[in-house]
Amino acid sequence: MLLELSVQNLGVIESSSLVLGPGVTVLTGETGAGKTMVVQAIQLLTGGNADPSMVRNGADQAVVEGRFQTLDGGELIVGRVIPAEGRSRAYLDGGLAGMAQLSEIGSTLVDLHGQHEHQSLLQQKVQRSALDQYGHIDLGPLTEARRDERRLLEAIEDLGGDERSRAHEIDLLKFQLEELEKARLDDPNELDELAKLEELLADASAHIESGSQAREQISGDDGLIDSLGKLIASLADRSPYDDLTERLRGLQAEVTDVAELMRDLVDSIEDDPQRLAEVRERRQLLIDLQRKYGNTINEVLDYRLQASQRLEQLRNFETKAAKFEAQLVEAQSKIAKISKQVAIERRASAPLFAKQVCSYLPELALENAELSLEVRGEDPADDVEIMFRANSGSKWHGLSKVASGGELARVMLSLRLVLTSGPPSLVFDEVDAGIGGSAALAVGKALGRLGGTHQVLVVTHLPQVAAYGDRHLVVDKKDDGSSVVSTVTNVEGDDRVRELARMLAGQPDSASGNQHASELLERARLERRGQ
Repeated sequence: MLLELSVQNLGVIESSSLVLGPGVTVLTGETGAGKTMVVQAIQLLTGGNADPSMVRNGADQAVVEGRFQTLDGGELIVGRVIPAEGRSRAYLDGGLAGMAQLSEIGSTLVDLHGQHEHQSLLQQKVQRSALDQYGHIDLGPLTEARRDERRLLEAIEDLGGDERSRAHEIDLLKFQLEELEKARLDDPNELDELAKLEELLADASAHIESGSQAREQISGDDGLIDSLGKLIASLADRSPYDDLTERLRGLQAEVTDVAELMRDLVDSIEDDPQRLAEVRERRQLLIDLQRKYGNTINEVLDYRLQASQRLEQLRNFETKAAKFEAQLVEAQSKIAKISKQVAIERRASAPLFAKQVCSYLPELALENAELSLEVRGEDPADDVEIMFRANSGSKWHGLSKVASGGELARVMLSLRLVLTSGPPSLVFDEVDAGIGGSAALAVGKALGRLGGTHQVLVVTHLPQVAAYGDRHLVVDKKDDGSSVVSTVTNVEGDDRVRELARMLAGQPDSASGNQHASELLERARLERRGQ
């Protein structure tokens, strides 16, 4: 339900805030005063197209905000900003939102009738749901049976699909497993070790030469060890250097140990081109396996295990698939049975639904109009469409093809009188186009009845319709010669009587007009009390 609407600089409306409630709210005013701006504001909040031309002259941007009560009892703030230049922006509870998101949420909150926008009943899926609701058709068993069918089809597909696909996958898995087994993978760190070994073998001769030269410089004639020995001998009898001499002896022992280790390491390095080629070949093999089966050797090993399990599953396909296929046949048989029953119920309910809706059309000034429901397609007959023709003998058209906004709004009103579902807020614009007299009273009465189950906002120029509102808003235009400003005011008591008198005869101060207006209000009040 729309609780509050704020409009800033939209068209002729400079600044207006409306507090709304349940029941029927009527919106009236002189032609050109800006009544459609209020409807446009709601359209914008439900994802309607925005245009810079909507922005009031001289303003940088138009801002529309609505506070809604959601179906779960919470509140939602919806906002729309239309700049004079650039693209519009949408907000949900203060955060930016996309137009698709705004439209989706808006369709659950508001239905606009009169223009071909945001009318859920123009969608065939909603029409089908309306028929199911009217006929109390329980789709739960069908939904459950279809869910079982999807689960079984997915299970069979997971086992391997059709025979050709299975055979192809088996061949591929066998090839992959043979390749992986031949590689003899067992060490997750092998690739790192191979990289180190390749680096060693690739530069073996240089490693040997550098190591040999270093050892010679350490332990050869006049090498580092000899130099340290001479230095120690020169200080041996000098008592001030006793501590340092001991440290030099320790250093000499350490250097001698390094020389021995250097000799062993140089002797261990192989200059073996054949071994280098083998290491490179093995390393490239592991890199190729990683490219095919995983980012690391561990992932390749995991893939080998999964492939082995999958191959075993495919080889045992027939046994497992037979069980699933038997269940699938049973599920599909159940779907066919339930679908047939749903189709029977839909086809039986369609003419009754149409007849009840049609019963409201004559009193809404659609005396020669007819409405029908076509239920087409194979069981469960999901192709449901509401058809309409404005005059006897004319061609039937889908409801979305009805050209007249007034006709469409009144057809929607008839449908809403039969249905109890739909968005909680309904906006009717042009619902009284082309009618008057008793038909206008009938429309007002119907809207009043609808206000018992929905929040209804009606833009009207007929006093007979306006009299049935629980609250009455008036759009008033003031033109000072340089600019036009419209305001929206809630009228009650004598002010409401004067507005109805203005609508009746253009004379708000006429005594007879005021009397007639009072009579209209009293009649509407009594009729609504008797509903």
